[in-house]
Amino acid sequence: MNRKIIKQAHIVNEGKITVSDVLIVGERIENISNAIYDSNAHIIEAKGLYLLPGIIDDQVHFREPGLTHKGNIYSESRAALAGGITSFMEMPNTIPNTLTQVLLEEKYSIASKTSLANYSFFMGINQNNLEEALKTDNENVCGITDDGLYFNNDEGILANYPEFLETLFSRTDSLVALHCEDDIIIKNNTNHYRKQYGENIPFKFHPKIRSEEACYAATKRVLEIAKKYNNRLHLFHISTLAEANLFENKLPVREKRITAEACIHHLWFSNKDYERLGAKIKWNPAIKTEEDKNGLLAALLNNTLDIIATDHAPHTTEEKNGPYFKSMSGGPLVQHALPVMLELYHQGKISIEKIVEKMSHHVAEIYRIKERGYIREGYYADLILVDLNNEWGVTPENILYKCHWSPFGNQCFKSKIIKTFVNGNLVYDQGKFHENIKGKRLNFSKTR
Repeated sequence: MNRKIIKQAHIVNEGKITVSDVLIVGERIENISNAIYDSNAHIIEAKGLYLLPGIIDDQVHFREPGLTHKGNIYSESRAALAGGITSFMEMPNTIPNTLTQVLLEEKYSIASKTSLANYSFFMGINQNNLEEALKTDNENVCGITDDGLYFNNDEGILANYPEFLETLFSRTDSLVALHCEDDIIIKNNTNHYRKQYGENIPFKFHPKIRSEEACYAATKRVLEIAKKYNNRLHLFHISTLAEANLFENKLPVREKRITAEACIHHLWFSNKDYERLGAKIKWNPAIKTEEDKNGLLAALLNNTLDIIATDHAPHTTEEKNGPYFKSMSGGPLVQHALPVMLELYHQGKISIEKIVEKMSHHVAEIYRIKERGYIREGYYADLILVDLNNEWGVTPENILYKCHWSPFGNQCFKSKIIKTFVNGNLVYDQGKFHENIKGKRLNFSKTR
């Protein structure tokens, strides 16, 4: 059986940093201790490097099937591994939308043949497929979501349909993950700026159109309904301090019935960056103020917000260019998410232990993922070796997304991912990939 020893790494795990050896046998971690000796094991020298549990990203759009000109499961999982993401959960707004159990399993079938990382796929939920969504198997599917699905052209996320949410929350035992913005507020704001600027609204007004008020109203509405039923609710991409203040930090994350996340772009960019980057940082929900950016990080640090995700949503350069209404919302992030957070670590804004907690440990706890998210004996060896002092810059040549661009173009990072292991296999090694073994389907506890 394949045996490896990672020697003398700084292991970042469960709030501590310790220097130790890690023995990997096959897919799993067999031993964590000092001075492991095994004459049959391949030695990986890691002195001075940091060993982290693989990042688990609970919100990506990998675009397959139907939108593969933007990205596909193979291309984007490959980019994710270069960024230290060893497991992902993908959204249902592919073509066709993932609104039946048959279509859901078709995506799993594609991933089993092409994904280099571990994977799960959300079942889509709208007002027309409730009975189908309720068939979702909690042990084999991460949850159900409306993210990216629209029922009436540009309108229709479930946060705007409280009566349907009442029915859904009263009947489901799955984790429900939602996108919260108020359609009416957004429509009124859009009309206001369209009267002033026509079709060429400056991008700096995007956070005025998809405003704090729109986010806060929808989030507050959803929380009030969910609390009545005590089911498992997770809210994607919280973008404002006002919303973050709606959540509580009194319970350990595993005991919370309502959890929420912040995303990389909302933690790094602010409205000051629209003049420089324009459509490249157009996301829904919008990137907002400097106060919001700093407030979201503070909410992560005090455990009001629980995890960090990417909302990786690639579009081609052509789809991002053009005036306000033509430019699509979203951008690619999985390759650069961990380097961004480690940059915040270098700036003294967050500890590396807290990064691991928010990008690995807590994701595993929220979704009840089995045997992943920690560096523990008996767990799957999803691991990343990081050099915290290895400066590099983002260039067109080293961007791995199929869309070939990044909002972090020309950004310099102080930390570099050196090696990525998935299920004990060294898949990414200093810019080179070993693609012969594919990732695995994530498994979850039945009770959420």
